[in-house]
Amino acid sequence: MEFALLNEIVVIFCLSIGVIFLCHKIRVPAIVGFLLTGVLAGPHGLGLVDSVHEVEMVAEIGVILLLFTIGLELSISELIKLRKPVFIGGAAQVLLTILVFAGAGAWLGLTPGQAVFAGFLTALSSTAIVLKLLQERAEVESPHGRIILSILIFQDLIIVPMMLLVPFLSGQSQAESSSLLLTSAKGFGVVILVFFLARKIVPRILLAVMRTRSKELFLLTTLGICMSVAFLTASLGLSLSLGAFLAGLIISESEYSLSAMEGILPFRDVFTSLFFISVGMLLNTAYFFSHADTVLLVTAAVLVLKTVLAATAARILGYPLRPAVLVGLCICQVGEFSFILAKTGLAENLIGQDHYQLFLSASILTMLVTPFCIMFAPALADRLGRLPLLKAAAAPYRGPVEEDGQHRELSDHLIICGFGIGGRHLARAAKAAGIDYTILEMNPDTVRTQAAKGQPIAYGDAIHPAVLEHAGIHKARVLAIVVSDPVAVRRITDTARKTNPSVHIIVRTRFVNEIGPLRELGANDVIPEEFETSIEIFTRVMTKYMVPRVDIERFVEEVRSESYEMLRNLEIRGEPMAALAHGFTGIDVSALTVEEGSMLDGRTLEESELRRTHGLTVVAVGRGGQVFPNPDGTMRFAAGDVAYVFGPHADITAKAGLFTSRRRSWEAPA
Repeated sequence: MEFALLNEIVVIFCLSIGVIFLCHKIRVPAIVGFLLTGVLAGPHGLGLVDSVHEVEMVAEIGVILLLFTIGLELSISELIKLRKPVFIGGAAQVLLTILVFAGAGAWLGLTPGQAVFAGFLTALSSTAIVLKLLQERAEVESPHGRIILSILIFQDLIIVPMMLLVPFLSGQSQAESSSLLLTSAKGFGVVILVFFLARKIVPRILLAVMRTRSKELFLLTTLGICMSVAFLTASLGLSLSLGAFLAGLIISESEYSLSAMEGILPFRDVFTSLFFISVGMLLNTAYFFSHADTVLLVTAAVLVLKTVLAATAARILGYPLRPAVLVGLCICQVGEFSFILAKTGLAENLIGQDHYQLFLSASILTMLVTPFCIMFAPALADRLGRLPLLKAAAAPYRGPVEEDGQHRELSDHLIICGFGIGGRHLARAAKAAGIDYTILEMNPDTVRTQAAKGQPIAYGDAIHPAVLEHAGIHKARVLAIVVSDPVAVRRITDTARKTNPSVHIIVRTRFVNEIGPLRELGANDVIPEEFETSIEIFTRVMTKYMVPRVDIERFVEEVRSESYEMLRNLEIRGEPMAALAHGFTGIDVSALTVEEGSMLDGRTLEESELRRTHGLTVVAVGRGGQVFPNPDGTMRFAAGDVAYVFGPHADITAKAGLFTSRRRSWEAPA
């Protein structure tokens, strides 16, 4: 008898293996398979599991670990940056949903308390399902992923006041403002504690544990911190998941967050799978089939209304129509915390047994269709943007404010899509090199802040041809795409190539396996982060072993030229530069800048005797934005000139000091 729960978990896992395998074969998301497993195994399905409550308790660990890993991927400083979308976007989504569904409930004849409670139930979304799917699609860092995360954080915060208000809505208790004030004080105290632990205590504990070199001890310490903070918040009347999220933030401030993530992931995947199965067990199939028309109608109403309301919240934050629609489609389902709220309302007679079953059936159905909503969201968002009624709402572009009030006419310029870390570095380099550039960004706060600093930045969604045209795509030389949304990267690449077939498109992506599809869409250069990270590691290792920098850079170039062509797995048109290098073994062409005070500064090419004495041939000279090919002996060098030198690698390396100032020639190499 004591092994009853273990027996049922074995049954659940064995059944889920078959269901997930079948879903994989027919290309259905795994989460749908887990929910279906729960429906089949539950008391209303095949009746293979009776201890539903015990399974739910074990499955709650999955939600805790999921929120913990989300916290690990963030940091306190990043969370502070999200305060506007959390408290404005999240509040807008929750309040709009409550108002609309409360109004619908009152129109259907519910009492005011019941109508507001209906709004409470539908205002929450599934943190577990949405964040897991976004993680799998690598979209948590995308613009719509950040808004979704912010709204879900606010929903986790608002669940506590909702729980406190349930007795008041039922009319069985007098409202006590002291309860809400006490809860707010507890929440503020927890936030202060989190900051203190993250800065002072936890890093020291983890350092002491890491010095033992015991993986088991580190894993136990990580889990202990997670569960302790979750238990603390639960004991204060807050949610377990909020505590787990805060625990992740605490550890994310240390340098051991990646090690913690590595140890937690297997546990998270197992327990979150069990959570989705436990949700499926709640579905009463008999009620569903006997009231199928009503359930489907309510499900459709919830999906449509929540999509529109969440998209409206994103639009209130200032985001374009496309990411707003993506936000709406991602959080259009009913959340797992709504089940807890519904049980409380059932006990307080705010909801009858029939309405409770209707709520469960419709809610689980919204969860079942969520993976498909997220899967088809980009295509649907694009279709909606083409509708005549929504074209004005799309607002794909808002140009930068120029000092003279006129839009700049750019030519041969650089367009930067995205102004995260990569975009900032690229803009800084372009400005230092004197390259004209313009930036497209979808975060309105970033646009406002950077425009005030003088950056040529515009608010716009680059998947729209009109946005790229306003940015001068037809006259641009290079388009650099450095956004974090993989789907948007593909759409921008495709749109840009169709709009201007001659523009050079450089794309940053996360994984090597995305090189081929992006190249097929028209990208000229695709830079995968994981590949460049390996090169950076190699460079730093070789530097520590005192390998000459010129040798390191030469090897890096060889690796890039060979490996990128190999990774593209595409037919190479013409003879690549790597093949030419084999034909001129040991020969190179290098661009060297003539510095003020150098030996060449002020001398003619003939006076420098570069070819006769030093074995170097100057094939061109760059000056003032112009390039002078095949200069004769009377060409006089000036500081700032760029000499394109042809010669043996060894000679170029040895003679590079001729181009540098006397001061720099004595400096040690970096």
